Amino acid sequence: MTTTTPAVPASQPDPEAVGRFAESVFGTLAAGSTALMISVGHRTGLFDAMAGLPPATSAQIAAEAGLHERYVREWLGAMTTARIVEYDPRESAYRLPLEHAAVLTRAAGPDNLASLMQMLPLLAQVEDEVVACFTEGGGVGYESFRRFHEVMAEQSAQVNDAALIDRTVRLADGLPERLAAGIRVADVGCGRGHAINLLAREYPAGEFIGYDFSEEAVAAARAEAEAWGLTNAAFEVRDVADLSGTGEFGAILAFDAIHDQAHPATVLEQVAEHLDPADGVFLMVDMNASSDLAANLDIPWAPFLYTVSTMHCMTVSLAMDGDGLGTVWGVELAQRMLAEAGFGDVRIANVPEDFINAYYVARR
Repeated sequence: MTTTTPAVPASQPDPEAVGRFAESVFGTLAAGSTALMISVGHRTGLFDAMAGLPPATSAQIAAEAGLHERYVREWLGAMTTARIVEYDPRESAYRLPLEHAAVLTRAAGPDNLASLMQMLPLLAQVEDEVVACFTEGGGVGYESFRRFHEVMAEQSAQVNDAALIDRTVRLADGLPERLAAGIRVADVGCGRGHAINLLAREYPAGEFIGYDFSEEAVAAARAEAEAWGLTNAAFEVRDVADLSGTGEFGAILAFDAIHDQAHPATVLEQVAEHLDPADGVFLMVDMNASSDLAANLDIPWAPFLYTVSTMHCMTVSLAMDGDGLGTVWGVELAQRMLAEAGFGDVRIANVPEDFINAYYVARR
């Protein structure tokens, strides 16, 4: 007699599909753990130390990095099983392949992905507060994010050191020449002000000012300007939703700052109002994603963008009774809001050193 396997009722999960999904979830756990250890490797300088070494023991690596061997050995266990570091059991020696060092060391500049992994422990520190917001509403303020300005400044500096002068400002026709001749430039939401200081050093004839509501960030920006001996760079603690009294600017910049604002539309209106109507240009750098969730399904790092939004960008805006625009407001909404603010000419470009952002060149 022939027997057949009964079909699984539609109301029951497919066991094979369950197994595959469970395996993928465990993979997520392993990937998240690896990301945390990559962040540790970046912060402790272990990747940088290993990049300059031949195959070495944990003691040799610890000595090179100036760290305690026992911690280094356990970290190497995580990196080895994650297939990031190679291990020779006969010699008890570890090696960081050149191809891995190319995206994990400070020497990699904007290609350094290890520095980006710092975002995960930074966001995790506010998990309890964000979870409470799901029930209570409201948001989590900037003061709850330890190291936020430090981590963001490092991320943006890697790109701006590599591309700001030679590539980014050249996206706007005529801007390098106007900068050389001397115009007023503002950076709204400047953070630690590295971009303004780079421009002020390159273009001594110009007047450069950065605005941010964080006193800590502004203090760091001023310290860098003083260390560089800049006399044409200034920084002010200010809510950029109100630029009254600041005068007119030949160019205004915003690096990953607009979507964090309490009221982004108001900030964009203020930017348009304070640009030179003749040839002023607004250079806005923000996330390169769609306003349509379905269109983001094929972006490999989209889960990261929505996580950053939930755990930081959206919640800090809501903490200020803001609009909660979120990280993934998208190019479509960004273009519409720029138009509504008074920008009649908007062009979107990309910079090879910055895979995650779109670069908007907007004029009135």
